[in-house]
Amino acid sequence: MEASFKGNETDFATGLPAKVDDNDTNSKTQTCTAMKGFICDICGKEFSNKEYFNKHYVTHTIEKCFSCDVCKIEFHQKSDLKRHFQTHTNEKPFSCDVCNKAFSLIGHLNNHYRTHTNEKPFTCDVCNKGFTQKYNLNVHYRTHVTEKLHVCDVCQREFYRECDLKIHFRTHTNEKPYSCIECSKEFSEKRYLNKHYRTHTNEKPFSCDVCSKEFSQKSHLKRHYQTHTNEKPYSCQTNEKPYSCDVCKKEFCRDYDLKRHFLTHSIEKSYSCVVCGKAFPVKDSLNRHYRTHTGEKPFSCDVCNKEFSLKSNLIQHSRTHTNEKPFTCDVCKKEFRRKGDLIGHSRIHTNEKPFSCDVCGKKYSQKRYLNNHFRTHTN
Repeated sequence: MEASFKGNETDFATGLPAKVDDNDTNSKTQTCTAMKGFICDICGKEFSNKEYFNKHYVTHTIEKCFSCDVCKIEFHQKSDLKRHFQTHTNEKPFSCDVCNKAFSLIGHLNNHYRTHTNEKPFTCDVCNKGFTQKYNLNVHYRTHVTEKLHVCDVCQREFYRECDLKIHFRTHTNEKPYSCIECSKEFSEKRYLNKHYRTHTNEKPFSCDVCSKEFSQKSHLKRHYQTHTNEKPYSCQTNEKPYSCDVCKKEFCRDYDLKRHFLTHSIEKSYSCVVCGKAFPVKDSLNRHYRTHTGEKPFSCDVCNKEFSLKSNLIQHSRTHTNEKPFTCDVCKKEFRRKGDLIGHSRIHTNEKPFSCDVCGKKYSQKRYLNNHFRTHTN
């Protein structure tokens, strides 16, 4: 197994990227020093130098020698066991000098401290934009990389990196190399195993800077944080929809949403399913459809382990645990978990009835009411 360097061959003995011919067509895939240069071919994790990469690589090859006395979870390194043990003791030895908030890991303290200093030590070499965390810089940098050179032979999906293609290909082979030592459940990616494993340990490494509430997943923390900022990311902030479809007059908040919608009217459907031949105008739609054949459900609930094929379905489901209702009626302030429920409810105020019976012409505000009514004719 070798470390791979983005755009370059890597000399594994020295840890340095091998020389690339200036005339080599592959040199266009080189990245700036902002990106992490060493990629694990097994799990796709990235590292900024060879020392960190080698330390990580042995976790795939050596036995776990350090065991937790409380829950019996095993670790490759003693330092990892020490960090894990703090989840049992609730020990938080690292405190902020400004607000006295305490953290179990010094890395979490460092990330938090930048909220006070507004320090952004990680800078993009292309556009000079600054970031508080290196992970955010790496994600941002991909916006400058426009060409995806690695294509899946089965579904034609494209990827920036070969390791991402390898991980994706497991959705076709149904390979699941990562298994939980507690319940033997198997996963195609290590990140899914890590998420699942917290359901056994009850570890919650992500804490809110405002109220200190802790979460097992970063996405849950982000959604929670919006309760403090009063942000409503699921709907247009101003309720204005300046972009209108010329075909069906449907309105949108963003130009991007209008362009995606317009493809549904396009006769051309360039992306076809290799299994059933169904065609789609948007590649994302094909990828979502393909899961109906593979049975892949890559999104799992951190609370009850229920799995979903679509991330949107997981988000909706997770609100049954948090009782979060992000959609509020502007008229009566009633709150809803799903945007569709809010839209249906709002017709009570507008008296809009867009669903009409083909038999008798009676109109209804919601499609389910029409379906119930239609049975009176079929019976």
